[in-house]
Amino acid sequence: MGFLSSLSRNQKEAIGLLQIGTFLEYFDFMLYIHMAVLLNELFFPKTDPHTAALLTALAFCSSYVLRPFGALLFGYIGDHIGRKPTVIITTMMMALSCIVMASLPTYAQIGITAAWIVSFCRIFQGLSSMGERIAAEVYIVEITKPPAQYPAVAMCSVSATLGTVLALAIASLVTMKGLDWRMAFWFGATIALVGSVARTRLRETQDFIKAKKYRKTNSSINERVSKKTSLCSFLINLTWPLFFFFVYVYCANILKNQFGFTSTQIIRNNFYVSLAQLLSFLLWMYLSNKIHPLRILKWKLFPVFVLVALIPSFLINNESAFNLFLLQIIVIFLTPDSMPAESILIKHFPIFKRVTYATFIYALSRALMYIVTSFGLIYITEAFGPNGLFIIFIPTCVGYLYGILHFEKLENKNQKQHQVHTQLLTKPNEFKLTG
Repeated sequence: MGFLSSLSRNQKEAIGLLQIGTFLEYFDFMLYIHMAVLLNELFFPKTDPHTAALLTALAFCSSYVLRPFGALLFGYIGDHIGRKPTVIITTMMMALSCIVMASLPTYAQIGITAAWIVSFCRIFQGLSSMGERIAAEVYIVEITKPPAQYPAVAMCSVSATLGTVLALAIASLVTMKGLDWRMAFWFGATIALVGSVARTRLRETQDFIKAKKYRKTNSSINERVSKKTSLCSFLINLTWPLFFFFVYVYCANILKNQFGFTSTQIIRNNFYVSLAQLLSFLLWMYLSNKIHPLRILKWKLFPVFVLVALIPSFLINNESAFNLFLLQIIVIFLTPDSMPAESILIKHFPIFKRVTYATFIYALSRALMYIVTSFGLIYITEAFGPNGLFIIFIPTCVGYLYGILHFEKLENKNQKQHQVHTQLLTKPNEFKLTG
């Protein structure tokens, strides 16, 4: 956390408030995902394993499929009204959905209506988490400068993971002790309301305020968005949902069907995996203050290619639940993601389209990949076995590398322009002679 010493008191306070909000938001959002093995039995009809897998995929995907529409909504609010209103509204939405789910009767009580209401609540939560996460990162990008900016923005990923860890801890406690699962959602609703009130103390970013004033007097402000930059940002964002689904959902189904794990055992297993995820994020955040984030992403990717090549063979021959747990730990630790380079991806979008594009790309990548993995893996692995994983893993990782190389070029170009600008300001006569 040494990078915090370079920030002002107002910057630290704003970052702190945003981290608290992101932590609370993701606790509420991830609570259902990690209790799905238990809650799906309460809210969906009992069926054969194949249909049950499809229903689980439906409940999982419902949180993501409409996120792109939420991205457009909150992108408009964030880019036209302000970053502050976005993070407050989204936290309130999460609180309301938690209240509904905590009060909802089960399938045994009201039938299929329960399944529909749960799916709508998950959609509502997906929209909420979408606007909150990216708006918070954009806010930090606009109040900080590199290199402190890199770990400051990466803290959002750490806070989101902390929320996931707490959600799993609560879920594990509820299932192990036989407590009422509704208590967890009431707790989530309460802390989300607290987060909403806390965020009212935020001030709008000066970058956004100054840009709005400038646009009033100068209509020629550049708001052009590079299609290639958008594509590369999309390719980088595709990787996390694939690996996340594999670790927390695909492997959980193997533990349940092959090794006979109960819902309680799966939740506890995922809790330990989430601790490894948190540790990895803390490491990447720390290193980003010393090493350029894009270099970190490249370092992580090469062992991932080796890992991806070995996973199918491992799954075919594995006969141990503990070995599968070790695989989950290794995969989640090395998972390629935009973290800790989120700020680099965000700042290459113009300020009045920044929230919209960053949010929409993030949402579209999650929605597309979770649909492909949730439903595609069921049929692909049925047809080809674990070797079918190659069909999704390999092209996704290749696209990720292409995206990194593109942003490296953009960063190198910006660095050269900055050096020229610095020379013009400090040594104009010398620059004219040498240039």
